[in-house]
Amino acid sequence: MSAVPACPQCTLENTYVDGALWICADCGFEWAAGDAGAQAVVVRDSNGNVLEAGDTVTVIKDLKVKGSSIPLKQGTVIRNIRLVEDDAEHIEGNSDKIKGLVLKTCFLKKA
Repeated sequence: MSAVPACPQCTLENTYVDGALWICADCGFEWAAGDAGAQAVVVRDSNGNVLEAGDTVTVIKDLKVKGSSIPLKQGTVIRNIRLVEDDAEHIEGNSDKIKGLVLKTCFLKKA
């Protein structure tokens, strides 16, 4: 039995085949079987907004930073983010005080 592909839009694996199309039962997205590998990973913030490389995001909650005594406070701005390849849950960026951060997208919102 072949593996069921994850939805390219919401990345959940609750998908099924309907004729020549794959359909996601959670978000309703439809795509052709050949398109599944061609689409890139979609990175979304905590509100569901699509994030792209170079965007500016804001931290929505105080976060402890491993290896630093300085926490990231709510409202901290991270400019010029970089997307982590093949990972929709993490981004890379720098704040004014801490460089080289890897942050989970569930704690960020697009500015």
